[in-house]
Amino acid sequence: MSNGKLITLEGIDGAGKSTHLDTVAALLRSRGKDVVLTREPGGTPLGEKLRAVLLSQKMDLDTETLLMFAARREHIVQVIAPALAGGRWVVSDRFTDATYAYQGAGGGMEKDRIAVLERWVNSGLAPDLTLVFDVPVDVALGRLSKRDRFESEGEAYFHRVRAAYLERAAAEPRRVRVVDGQKAMAEVKKEVEKYISSIC
Repeated sequence: MSNGKLITLEGIDGAGKSTHLDTVAALLRSRGKDVVLTREPGGTPLGEKLRAVLLSQKMDLDTETLLMFAARREHIVQVIAPALAGGRWVVSDRFTDATYAYQGAGGGMEKDRIAVLERWVNSGLAPDLTLVFDVPVDVALGRLSKRDRFESEGEAYFHRVRAAYLERAAAEPRRVRVVDGQKAMAEVKKEVEKYISSIC
């Protein structure tokens, strides 16, 4: 049995990534893939508890980053790695790119410090494909209703986060694909299907 692949969906809050999780899963299933849908922070019982804390309580940036990676380690060990080894395809709402964007560009954590944690925690695991859903910050924030701690940050924060995502896409164009989240749903789906076809 061949190993599965990891597809991650990224973007600033309100960009539409979560809306298209089911679209990606349906496309993969239509091609005969066994799909696991998951999210970060979260994805495991412990991860979901850490998610509740991270999204609700203000904390030191180092603490925040370490908790994100603690949740990620559980996620990799308990969910992602076993699924991939079993030939399943994992679709995750956020992964390590989010840490570089949110805790890094948004919060001010140095990239080098995040990279050290990434090497330790991820043990070489990286997405096969990352879809970054991109919309202007004002559009994204206008889509949000009830906001968690991160979604309540100001516009300047989200401009930094968005810029980080686009920077990562420019640096890794083969892995990271930018999807225009302002297009009509049918057009977005078509674009997503094109990128899925590149690895499936």
